Amino acid sequence: MRTGYRPPVLDAEADARPSARGTAGRRASLGHPVLLLVGIVLASLNMRAALASVSPLVGEIAAAFGLSSTASSLVTSVPVLFLGVGALVAPWLGRHFGAERVLLAALVLLGAGILVRVLPSVYALYGGGVLVGTAIALLNVLMPGLIKRDFPDRAASMTSLYTGAMIAGATVAAAASVPLEQALGGGWEGSLGFWSLLAALAALAWLPQVLIARGRTGDEVRIVPAAPARSVWRSALAWQVTLFMGLQSLWSYVLIAWMPTIFTDHGMSRSTAGVVFAFNNLIQVAGAFAVPLLAGRMRSQRRLVVLVTTLVAAGYAGLMVAPVQGAWLWSALLGIGQGGAVGLALTLIVLRTGDAVTASRLSGMAQTVGYLLAAAGPLAAGAVHQATGSWTVPIVLVLCVCAAALGVGLPAARDAKV
Repeated sequence: MRTGYRPPVLDAEADARPSARGTAGRRASLGHPVLLLVGIVLASLNMRAALASVSPLVGEIAAAFGLSSTASSLVTSVPVLFLGVGALVAPWLGRHFGAERVLLAALVLLGAGILVRVLPSVYALYGGGVLVGTAIALLNVLMPGLIKRDFPDRAASMTSLYTGAMIAGATVAAAASVPLEQALGGGWEGSLGFWSLLAALAALAWLPQVLIARGRTGDEVRIVPAAPARSVWRSALAWQVTLFMGLQSLWSYVLIAWMPTIFTDHGMSRSTAGVVFAFNNLIQVAGAFAVPLLAGRMRSQRRLVVLVTTLVAAGYAGLMVAPVQGAWLWSALLGIGQGGAVGLALTLIVLRTGDAVTASRLSGMAQTVGYLLAAAGPLAAGAVHQATGSWTVPIVLVLCVCAAALGVGLPAARDAKV
């Protein structure tokens, strides 16, 4: 891990406020890291659960509102689009209101968005998706900066923890969607709405972070630069990290949106398709946990880029040639590759930056551009499938995305700083 960490300069009351390292020390003396870890894990569980819970139910949602394939793909594309839009404002909100307060507000907004999404209106369905995507964007963008600030010497291992929790939340949500639907009376609305309880629990767990931060300093610690810094938007390395983030997000959200449908279109039962999809999410935990730990021990992460893109490409190729016959194998290959890729992308944000300020800025850039790019994936895949009547062409296009991700990922993984 990198040594010689320079604590960030704080805002107008810098002389009266602690450094990031001093803040971590105060938290240790207060026993605060335990509460912080619980808050991080519960917040991370929510980062994909509200998205993954939709995929097994897309067919029923489309039938309920009479949606075409393209229109039903918007159920998953709209939240992903607003992952990018919300990421635009997340760094600004974090600097002006404090990461703790914004993360709490994001969890409350997420719970509200989930409930709006199940109202009996197609406008509410999409409007709730806007709220869900915006809330998750705030969580996504602020978490790397928070970890860089409070755990500067354990950034890779903490990234491993929260990406593992994020994938675990998606796994549970995907596996439970259909059983919850049956247990709650056979309606998809109850199954989707259930996940607002997870957001509420995380908000309650995060509330002490706001109260402790206010009690310690009179307000949350706000990390801002000492002087105007060179914009990350002008850095070639930042763009390489950003594009790798976006391309791996694109292939992941295509699967989140369409994997169960690909299986059912080839004759698999809906319940079995849901289980295979849940298995895919479960296997992602292994990749999401292991790859950041490995990345933190390497000066260059190029071998990891090759590994995760190859696994994803192999899994997609299997879906194209024998989707049902090799479903479990393709699901495993894709799962390890997907989890490893998202863990690697988030770790690169931390490893390619030298301080919490730059990490926050790069996180905002990577997730703004990345998720705007990724939002096109489910929509384009649904439209091409509707036009061709087959999943072959959409999958070939995703294989091209894998090649592009390899092309930008290799330079993004070199030993350098933004």
